[in-house]
Amino acid sequence: MEYYAGIDVSLECSSVCVVDASGKIVREAKVASEPQALIAWFGSLGFGLERIGLEAGPLSQWLFAAMKAAGLAVELLETRHVRKAFEAMPVKSDRNDARGIAQLMRLGWFRPVHCKSMSAQETRSLLTARKLVQSKLLDVENSLRGILRGFGLKVGKATGQEFAGRIEELVTGHPHLQMIAKALLAVRAVLRTEFAAFEKQTRRMVRSNTQARLLTSVPAVGPIVALTYASAIDDPARFKSSKQAGAHFGLTPKKHQSGETDYTGRISKIGDASVRTALYEAANVMLTKPVKGCSQLKSWAMRIKKRAGMNKAKVALARRLAVIMHRMLANETPFNATAAAS
Repeated sequence: MEYYAGIDVSLECSSVCVVDASGKIVREAKVASEPQALIAWFGSLGFGLERIGLEAGPLSQWLFAAMKAAGLAVELLETRHVRKAFEAMPVKSDRNDARGIAQLMRLGWFRPVHCKSMSAQETRSLLTARKLVQSKLLDVENSLRGILRGFGLKVGKATGQEFAGRIEELVTGHPHLQMIAKALLAVRAVLRTEFAAFEKQTRRMVRSNTQARLLTSVPAVGPIVALTYASAIDDPARFKSSKQAGAHFGLTPKKHQSGETDYTGRISKIGDASVRTALYEAANVMLTKPVKGCSQLKSWAMRIKKRAGMNKAKVALARRLAVIMHRMLANETPFNATAAAS
């Protein structure tokens, strides 16, 4: 008899369900969301499992890696597919979710998700923290501008070094505004220091990361774009074709065909949004700035611009960059302008 299991992961305890080949529930339990607790529980069943499924999430990759290392036949499931499969369930609960995942594993109606390596997860964590500090820094500066604007004090254009001096100049003679400005400028100074540290660390990571260093040979691709893409791809061999990279990051159009209806829509926007944003920014720089070494790619995108507009040209170029950069990682070769344009 074959057995299948589903795990609905929660912060403290996970719901686990085991079913047999006919779909009958054999065992259910609440188990601590710790690798050793789950491994021990499955070991106590007294029979082997064909597949164990858990939905991708914050804790899932950690649990997946440990269970895989313990020899369990575990699969990481794409969240979007699991949610669509459960839309017909009238009652949403952790117990029912575990039952549903177990049935998906039994029937084989699932798409496995790649579990990123520890180094890729560390890189993503650094990029996420850097982005957070950058956004808070901009929030503080914009808040200062907004507060002073209410009193008719306009900051105007000011570089990062000039900003604090300009604020202090404007609030002179306004005691309450001086107190506010002093506090917010102190916060800004700390954020600027930490952001500069993150910038140095990202550059160090690019120098030590072979894949990211290779990607920086692409015109308009800097350290942030290179690290974002390299950490998202992680293992280039998991894609059968480089053309799959564009679709994987949601840069290909949606398609709806039914009977007489055949509709091609906008890009799907599925997958990693940060990679999609990074590729779009690189495409934007390539098309709007005087970047050397990409004249053929730029000409190709500009022909699309004449036909469909600038926005679609940028998206098309972003998709093409995704394909080119994957091929570079797969072949371990630097950017070749002639090959990229063909």
